[in-house]
Amino acid sequence: MLIGEVARRSGVSTRMLRHYDALGLVRPTGRTVGGYREYSGEDVRRIFHVESLRSLGLTLKQIGCALEDPAFTPSALVSELIRWTEDRLRRERELLERLRAIDASAPAGWPDVLRVVELMQGLDSASAARRQQAVLARPEGVSVPAELLAGAVLAEPDPNVAGALRWALARSGGDVVATLAAGLRSQDAAIRRRAVLAVAELPEAPEATAALVDALGDPDATVRRHAALASGRRGVTAAVPTLVGMVVEGANDVDAAEVLGTLSQHPGCADRIMSALVGELAAATADSAKRIRLTQALFELPGTTAQDVLRRLAGDDDRVVALVASALVGVLDQRASGDRETRPAAG
Repeated sequence: MLIGEVARRSGVSTRMLRHYDALGLVRPTGRTVGGYREYSGEDVRRIFHVESLRSLGLTLKQIGCALEDPAFTPSALVSELIRWTEDRLRRERELLERLRAIDASAPAGWPDVLRVVELMQGLDSASAARRQQAVLARPEGVSVPAELLAGAVLAEPDPNVAGALRWALARSGGDVVATLAAGLRSQDAAIRRRAVLAVAELPEAPEATAALVDALGDPDATVRRHAALASGRRGVTAAVPTLVGMVVEGANDVDAAEVLGTLSQHPGCADRIMSALVGELAAATADSAKRIRLTQALFELPGTTAQDVLRRLAGDDDRVVALVASALVGVLDQRASGDRETRPAAG
């Protein structure tokens, strides 16, 4: 077959066939009287072999080695192609994310596009200081794509940079709960921890609160604790068991006690919290530090029931617990005395 017919049947252009000939990759077996290339059936099969290997991403040089060297084994080369393809896909995904971030910022002109690109380049820096500066140094009035910030929050390992990103994200006004909620479902506990902290700093909204409630069941204790503090401050009484556990374990126990005090003002919640704390006190007969934390938590609860328990604890067999309870009762008595002095006299 002449080159034109081969091109029609194979789908390979005549220009590429000449290139294969020049490289020695597919040389036609014969020539016509007039000097035209004449391809045999075996030549055409070799063309199809070349095209098949090209479809896998092999270079023409690699294809030549594969077809000419009988000892050539594909395993190492295929593994290399897999790594190269994965790297190319990663770069293309990053490019796609960048383009989506720019599109989400609704740029009015190229200066806006360049500012977003500058932010992305800053966030990609290996320097934590530069990443933090990229977040905090943006000009006033320049919108930042909230999705870009949300993605950066989930990936940021440095606590200072992460704090700056959460601050910027909470003020971005963007709807990022879905992105952060996806982070809360990650297999990586570190990502879930970053996500729950970011959700906690978002303005109160039903979607954000729902994400925090879901995180109360997280297998990671740190995620559960952050979710309990944040959801408890939003009035979610389902956080009570985790908050009580935090007091017992001494994990952010002061913050947990304060949130329990706030939640105890909800109808029907005070008795539940009181019962939980008193039950833990009864169970912790030999743990002085735990009983002190529980005593201090009782001080945060309003009402006479908590005060009565504190007065009983002032006579506790554990001297340190008794001293702490006595000091807290003294504070309560001072408050009551001050209230009586400032109360207007009856008619």
